[in-house]
Amino acid sequence: MNVGTRKILDRSFTAVGIGSIVVMGIALLIVIVPIVFNGMGSVFFTGTIEHRNMLYNEFGKGNSDVLARENAAAGAYRREIYSMLSKFEAELESMEPEKQQELRAQYGPVRTALQALFGPLPGDPEAVLTRYKYGQTRWDKAQEKLHEFLYEAKWDYSDPNAMAKEYFVSRAAGFEGTSLVKLFPYVEKNLDRLLRPEFTVYWGFLTDSSVDSHIFGGIWPEIQGTFFLAVGAMLFAFPLGVIAAVYFTEYAQDGFFTSMLRSANSTLAGVPSIVFGLFGLAFFINTLKVSESKSVLAGSLTLAIMILPTIIRAAEEAILSVPKTYKEASLSLGSTKWNTIMTVILPAALPGILTGGVISLGRAAGETAPIIFTAAVSVGSAIGLADVFSSPTPALSWNIYNLASEHEAAAEIRHVQYGMVLALVGIVLLLNLSAILLRARISKKLKG
Repeated sequence: MNVGTRKILDRSFTAVGIGSIVVMGIALLIVIVPIVFNGMGSVFFTGTIEHRNMLYNEFGKGNSDVLARENAAAGAYRREIYSMLSKFEAELESMEPEKQQELRAQYGPVRTALQALFGPLPGDPEAVLTRYKYGQTRWDKAQEKLHEFLYEAKWDYSDPNAMAKEYFVSRAAGFEGTSLVKLFPYVEKNLDRLLRPEFTVYWGFLTDSSVDSHIFGGIWPEIQGTFFLAVGAMLFAFPLGVIAAVYFTEYAQDGFFTSMLRSANSTLAGVPSIVFGLFGLAFFINTLKVSESKSVLAGSLTLAIMILPTIIRAAEEAILSVPKTYKEASLSLGSTKWNTIMTVILPAALPGILTGGVISLGRAAGETAPIIFTAAVSVGSAIGLADVFSSPTPALSWNIYNLASEHEAAAEIRHVQYGMVLALVGIVLLLNLSAILLRARISKKLKG
């Protein structure tokens, strides 16, 4: 191959490499930017007086005097709404039965929309669920609910060759000739006075427990549970992985048994994570009975088995990369084989071993399938260290899936879902950064 051809090939490979990096960077930005932007919206947003009432009543946060003045100011405008409703209900009683029935059918959705905006109305029974005790806590959601209050969604099926098209009609038109017709422009004009929006920084999203299945509150139990599971998995997997790697590199003889062990380790690395979850349920819970049912301990053991092959392979490669002269020099000075491994080989290989640990730690924190059957619950409070042996825990990875796919109000709590994703990414990055800094510090010490 002549020089010109080699140069062309070198430049081509360089261009492909740079292009791949650029494409990866763009793809990462496409994924990360919406997560960061929407996730930050769970902490930084425009909150309403309903949010401040919720914080004070459920968590004891806020100034009672200031809140009382705000409620009084908002109540002055809300009383006008209640007066309009009472007046209209009195009108209904004097109408013809047919007209009365028609208007009552339209009046029901109006009351429901008002309840969604401002919470319980006068005469409503006491709410059982927390979600029905308050109106809209976020200004952006309040504006969406205002649209539902002002307009009724209908569908146009006139074209048989096309899908039905959604269109909206004014609810006020159905109440022409009644006193209720004034209600709709009044609410639209005074929504800010009725809900008193203001910019809010809600750090409680990271430190509070959830209320009413994440309709309100924060994600602290999920953050704590994720930390317990990831760190617990590393406590079991890391020492076992290093010991196995030492055996493979320093003690195992080439043969059928060693070959089978290596093949088993490689096979485990490719097993789907859901299989590990079923194995954890069958072995750790049903057979060994490490706990009566789901628990952090059972989940950590399951995650440990899942990440063990990665740690073994990384530790093995790190040990093999240590120059043989280190071992020979130690043995020639009269050191035993075990002492050489502990004082020479492992310290030299530790940066590489920690690299495998960092990768495994991130995977353990982000896995969902292994903990579904062994550790995770959809709703729960934060647990203490003493509870990890017997209690299950919420976890970010499982709750993200649960809130996005199975929650009855999934569309209403998108900010919680994005906030959980951002928190999970942040935890993984934080754990990895801590491990990387530890590895760098150890490497620096080893270099003198």
